[in-house]
Amino acid sequence: MCIIETERLLLRKIQQNDYNEMKSILQDEDLMLLGWGKTYSDKEVKIWIDKITQQYEDFGYSYYIAIEKASNSVIGIMGILPITIKEVKYIEVAYILKKEYWNKGYATEGMKACVDYIFNVLNADKYIAQVIPENINSIKVAEKLGMKVIDDYMREHNGKDVFHLIYALTKEEYFKHKKESCF
Repeated sequence: MCIIETERLLLRKIQQNDYNEMKSILQDEDLMLLGWGKTYSDKEVKIWIDKITQQYEDFGYSYYIAIEKASNSVIGIMGILPITIKEVKYIEVAYILKKEYWNKGYATEGMKACVDYIFNVLNADKYIAQVIPENINSIKVAEKLGMKVIDDYMREHNGKDVFHLIYALTKEEYFKHKKESCF
């Protein structure tokens, strides 16, 4: 069932029986209002899980539930997502971590593993991350991965347009950065 494994994390597909865990994340105002501009109702959580499981069928990837190996605790969601921005199709990495797991290196560790999966398993040439400028922690993760801003755009969040930066990295740049930084 595990799709991606790191030293400290297991990433596996989200299932219907993960409803309570997803609800605890998607209804947490501190987590969701910053990045997504909204929290999810009980019904929307179920619809979101259905959407994610459909993406597994359609693309072979989506968000995964992130589990800390040492405690077997769910720490958030991480994954690889199909996205279209300005009529261009991309593969995106994204994550949401529960607050008690912030600033422990889990986001960087999980995103590195997702990027390796993108380049080694999906054989993609490039990936992106989209971040609002206020999300300093996610910007730091993108920069640790060697990503650079390539564009920006306004994305609709809960009825409001929100400015997003688009970070990107090519396969060639990633492996060069990985070699130089020894991560």
